[in-house]
Amino acid sequence: MSAVVLLTLTGLGLAALYFLVASGLSLVFGLADVLNFAHGLFLGVGAYATWWAAGNLPGAGSDGFGFVVAVAFGVLAGALVAVLVELVLIRPLYSRTIEQVLVTVGLSLAGVALLQATWGADARPFPRPAWTRDVTGVLGANVPNAGLLLIVAAAVVLGGLLAFLRWTRYGLVIRAGVENREMVTALGIDVRKAFTLVFALGGAAAALAGALGGIYFGTVSPGQGGSLLIFAFIVVVIGGMGSVVGSAYAAVAVGLLQQFVNYYGTSGLGDLCVVGLLAVVLLLRPQGLAGKVAHA
Repeated sequence: MSAVVLLTLTGLGLAALYFLVASGLSLVFGLADVLNFAHGLFLGVGAYATWWAAGNLPGAGSDGFGFVVAVAFGVLAGALVAVLVELVLIRPLYSRTIEQVLVTVGLSLAGVALLQATWGADARPFPRPAWTRDVTGVLGANVPNAGLLLIVAAAVVLGGLLAFLRWTRYGLVIRAGVENREMVTALGIDVRKAFTLVFALGGAAAALAGALGGIYFGTVSPGQGGSLLIFAFIVVVIGGMGSVVGSAYAAVAVGLLQQFVNYYGTSGLGDLCVVGLLAVVLLLRPQGLAGKVAHA
């Protein structure tokens, strides 16, 4: 019983990490129709900015309120980089899908190279608050606090995004733009500001994933964002492009499947089963779990 509880909660922790990356990715594609392969760069920027701030920024640190300041700095850095990418590189390429893919893939590779040139290619120990290294007893299982922190953070982000989309003006514009961008434009609403805002939100969520992922894994490395981005794309496709709630459902399914199969099977088999789940969803429900059927 304790093993099942431990696997469930650690699987949900992994799912929370995937969701933080996938939520912004899903919103960006749903509104702006951009497959942003540079999204992992925002995660890397957030992780390294948090790592740097914990040791160098006045008022920041590796414990208590100082670590909150360091994470906030990392989230802000990720959001600013995302806005800069949208304004300089993506905005001139809307409706030019091939060019978008080429630019974002190139930016992703260049971003990893820049992080390696600045901080080195080796993984660096991540500053973690002491309590995140401990475990909490839950129904007989000793669950790492880092995983529980991820679950709480993902739940807060999910609730915040849903509240923003439902009850704010820009949220309503984003929801309408996801449904019918042409209609929103015809009403005289400047969706470009919404595009920039969505990139900022996505960059902030990815940067938060980078900071909390550093706590979860204990290290930070230049290629960390790219490896997580692969599973984030899988989560977005399974959940339905443009659906935040669908991404949450899919992240839970992927995280739990990975944990249970890797534990009861052989190492790496969980990743293969995730790809199998993706194939099944694409065959049986191409629009994703929460996506809508496209009409000709």
